[in-house]
Amino acid sequence: MMRLRELYTLRNQIFIGFFVVMLIIISVAGVFIYDRVSTLLKNNTEKHIQQTAVQATGRLDAIISQIDSMTLQVATNTNVQQLLMKELDGQPGTFNERQSLLEIAGSYQAYTNNVESLELYTSDNKLLFPMGDSTLTSRVDKCYIEEANRQKGRLVWIGIDTNDPNYILAIRQISMLDRWFMRGGYILVRIQRSSFELNESTVNNEAGESILLVDEHGRLVNSIERSDTVLEPFLDSENQTVTFEGQDYVMVKQHSDKTNWTLIILTPVQYITKGISVLRTALYASGGIGALLFLIMSFSLSTLITRPIIQLIKAMRKSRFGVLTPNLETVHTIELSELNNTYNQMVNHMNQLIRVVYEKEMLQSRTELKALQAQINPHFLFNTLEAFNWSLEEKGEEELASLVVAMSKLFRYTISSPNQDEWVTIGVELEQVKRYLQLMQMRLGERLSWSIDISPSCNSVAIPKLLIQPLVENAILHGVESKIKPGKIIVSVLPSDREGWTTVTVSDDGPGMNEELLRQLSKALEAGSSISSKGSGIGLVNVQQRLKLYYGSEIEKVEGLRLSSRISAGTIVEFEIPNELGGHDSDKINSDC
Repeated sequence: MMRLRELYTLRNQIFIGFFVVMLIIISVAGVFIYDRVSTLLKNNTEKHIQQTAVQATGRLDAIISQIDSMTLQVATNTNVQQLLMKELDGQPGTFNERQSLLEIAGSYQAYTNNVESLELYTSDNKLLFPMGDSTLTSRVDKCYIEEANRQKGRLVWIGIDTNDPNYILAIRQISMLDRWFMRGGYILVRIQRSSFELNESTVNNEAGESILLVDEHGRLVNSIERSDTVLEPFLDSENQTVTFEGQDYVMVKQHSDKTNWTLIILTPVQYITKGISVLRTALYASGGIGALLFLIMSFSLSTLITRPIIQLIKAMRKSRFGVLTPNLETVHTIELSELNNTYNQMVNHMNQLIRVVYEKEMLQSRTELKALQAQINPHFLFNTLEAFNWSLEEKGEEELASLVVAMSKLFRYTISSPNQDEWVTIGVELEQVKRYLQLMQMRLGERLSWSIDISPSCNSVAIPKLLIQPLVENAILHGVESKIKPGKIIVSVLPSDREGWTTVTVSDDGPGMNEELLRQLSKALEAGSSISSKGSGIGLVNVQQRLKLYYGSEIEKVEGLRLSSRISAGTIVEFEIPNELGGHDSDKINSDC
């Protein structure tokens, strides 16, 4: 346990605190830099892959468009249309007519380097050109013929030629222009497979990317060497990262609606993460060097701060043995030097105080004796009033005797020591107010009437002594006495609209104040001064200051006195206090009425 406590030294706390702050700063900065730079690298890589995909797709579309345009021109050629028309009419073409197709095919193939040969078939799948006995159904599967019929003249890509894997096949139905576009025959075109080698012109050799053109059966179209590679799982895969030939790649797929093939671009994961790995290594290295340097700096700084403090503690510990000695250690830090000088001055001052302690104890004893003697005067006044009360009761002056009792209790309540019964309940305070009003009514007679209204739940609320009576005194002085007709004082204590608070209101029906005088009085209360020169005009200021002193440190501060007044309508003074606050000891509250 002692070893654990030794860890909670200022030196260790400074050292650990600085080091933890440094780690947090470096970690946050590292994570932020890593995130931003890795995002930048990722975006650049995505742009690169997208650019590669655009280039590959553009080249593939160019080849497809070229083949499509060439076969369309052959299908709409006049000689081809006439020859197929005769076949439909049951007139087989002559040798010369069929031989003339060689010149037509050669002229179109001259502008298309990718096309190896053209084959022309009749509507009943017989070979028309070149001359031979084969049929269309022996060359391609029936499903492609049916698809060509459904496409009604659009080019249908078949894929790898089963007879020669070095070629790619495509078929188009020939529609008869003069017979309401009825089916007249078919064109079968053979394209060199090497034409679809997209890697050479589009792939970045440094990145090690691969472009794969895969047909709907998962067969690789653009590479003869990889003909046996099964790529069908790639077509159905939703994963962005795949393994191909023992290496991990990031895969991007683009489907071609014209050929029903899929263009797959594979970029090595190692190439994508190469920059991020370098960044991660740099961040780790810089973070480690920064942590080491900050570790040394934190240790040196904590030692520089705590060493003078330890010397000062050793000097202060000597005071336990009754010896107050100054700390003669030289300190070079301004703040610690000031602390050391202050301690030395305190030691010198305390040594001087020790020499006069006995004189001060004697002076304190004499002061307490005088205080005890001073208490005789109030007790003499109270005893005299009590004797006066007994004399009046013996002579039958009960009413006058009750007033003397009220005055005696009023004096006792007012003159009691400030440190004695500083807090009372509102019920006790209102009893004091009631006695005061009784005495004032004896003096003013019918000119004064009053009422006190208090909610039962407010009786036990604690309040500083003599907080309501000055307001009642002020209401009589400036309200009732300032008018010729009879006046009335109303004291109301009710629960506030705020839960847990009580509102105290003192109102009169006197002459009231205009707005200018009311504004001046409010400013005077805020400044702590009085604008009245009549009687106890400082009563409001006194109450205002006491409210701030007693309740100013509470969580919800008391606003102070609120004044409202109108000419010939009287004045209302009110304030709010919390029921459970006030900084008092509830066991010491005077609840005697």
